[in-house]
Amino acid sequence: MYFSIVADYFQRIEATSSRLDMTYLLAELLGQATAQEAEIISNLLLGQLRPPYVGTQFNIASKNLTRVIAVLRGESEFQTKEKMQQLGDLGLVVASGGWGVKGQLSVLEVYNRLDIIESIHGVGSSDDKNSQLVELLEYCGPIAAKYIVRIILGKLRLGFSDMTLIDALSWMHKGDKSFKNALEHAYNMCADIGLIAKTLKETGTEGIEAMRVRVGIPIRPAAAERLPTAQAVVDKLGHCVAQPKLDGFRLQIHLDKSSDKPEIRFFSRNLIDMSHMFPDLTAAVAELPVKNIICEGEAIVYDPNTKLFLPFQETVKRKRKHDIEEVMEEFPLRVYLFDLLYLNGKSLMPETHMMRREQLLAVMEDYHNDTVQVIDERFITTGNELLHYFQENISAGLEGLVVKRPDSVYTPGKRNFNWIKLKREEEGHLDDTIDCVILGYYFGEGKRADFGIGAFLVGVYNSENDMFETIAKVGTGLKDDDWRELKRICDQIVLYGQPKNVSCAKELVPDVWVSPEKVCMIRADEITLSPVHTANKTEDHLGFALRFPRFMGYRFDKSAKDATTVDEMKHLFEIQVTRSNAA
Repeated sequence: MYFSIVADYFQRIEATSSRLDMTYLLAELLGQATAQEAEIISNLLLGQLRPPYVGTQFNIASKNLTRVIAVLRGESEFQTKEKMQQLGDLGLVVASGGWGVKGQLSVLEVYNRLDIIESIHGVGSSDDKNSQLVELLEYCGPIAAKYIVRIILGKLRLGFSDMTLIDALSWMHKGDKSFKNALEHAYNMCADIGLIAKTLKETGTEGIEAMRVRVGIPIRPAAAERLPTAQAVVDKLGHCVAQPKLDGFRLQIHLDKSSDKPEIRFFSRNLIDMSHMFPDLTAAVAELPVKNIICEGEAIVYDPNTKLFLPFQETVKRKRKHDIEEVMEEFPLRVYLFDLLYLNGKSLMPETHMMRREQLLAVMEDYHNDTVQVIDERFITTGNELLHYFQENISAGLEGLVVKRPDSVYTPGKRNFNWIKLKREEEGHLDDTIDCVILGYYFGEGKRADFGIGAFLVGVYNSENDMFETIAKVGTGLKDDDWRELKRICDQIVLYGQPKNVSCAKELVPDVWVSPEKVCMIRADEITLSPVHTANKTEDHLGFALRFPRFMGYRFDKSAKDATTVDEMKHLFEIQVTRSNAA
């Protein structure tokens, strides 16, 4: 398949706002592709060369792309910059054409050339990348060039997520959504959308249903629901087990000792490979007495002097890629394992929680390294027992508890009442911490006019329609430097128009839209009903809004879809109403 055909579909998808029409177009495109092409196209549709757990880093700045486009169009760099200022998008600049197209490239040829460009490093790499990119674009028409430029800049953003692609693959295969659940189950076990598309094209229904966990490919993590009180949790679960809720990095750890050198990967909850952050944990995990394993744990900074855990903002400093040895000394980590998903060639996800824990404890029985430990767990039979254990953990400076059904299987990619979070906010006050997605910002007035930002718009994720819906306009909780940093972060992901996967009332439209991908923590006094905010808003239901929202920090370990969902907001609102009625 020529890449120009793919680019034409990109153009048609970009032009539609209908989720169903997008799905049909995606199904049509993928239906024409070979298995290998479907794998490539599925990733390109999400603006990436490879799945997130592998990563895509072209390291080509917009300044360099401006030079490339100037050379391609045979004009001065100044002229290209002028057009960029007029159009606001280098993709639109190159889409205006201005060069003689030398021929056509296939999807595979474009992928291979992009792969080569991404792999160029070292002295002189910038010039080498530029020349290779000019050569690539000379074989692309203006529309194809537009999308290649946007992919390189990380700004493709066609307005849908991997879940819409799952729908499209079902339509492609069955002509309806009847195969969606099987595809989603396979994707939950192997979070590689390209692999799912390729497998479906190669081996059809049987291939998808036969997909199994693979060490080295992340499993989409299970998630917990919320309830307001210890008694409510016990009423819901009956006899249960409770584990301390640590305020650290949730990690999915993959270890494979089948080759001479152990392969070890640490994936964040948003399935990004964070292995570079944890060389100390790598050494400790390599000592585990197994052939291969996939387990989950919480990595957190531990102060051996005070014997206390430090807050998340200290743990997140491990995100840096340089001077990691120095950071390791200042912020030593421990990882507390809380689940076992795969062991020595066998998936344990269909086993009960108690069976999985028993096998995890057996693995750790002959392992003696304080860096990796199994998290404590207490069997609970009454609300009072759970409340006392909760208070014990709060006194120790922890967030609360995660309470689990002892007979529950592990459900990858799902949020349900097998696990329930009981946090400080739920037991204590009406205010709560919400993980929100930044959607745009408003220009400042007065002192904030100097910052260029005075407030910002945030939303939550509606998984039913794959949309982000507004819930608050935030203007407090940031110091002067925080405002400057927020603007810097936002300006890296600016969009020139409202994203198609964002629902926003005209009264709240920000001065600057950004791609919905950065997650921040917002604390609010309560959830209110709003005629303008779109979170959970329907024809006969007002939307949700946050009263007195305050910025509390970022969650760089979470993707936008890992943010608080509309369903969670419904539940939190019910909790709030219950408390209010009780008072």
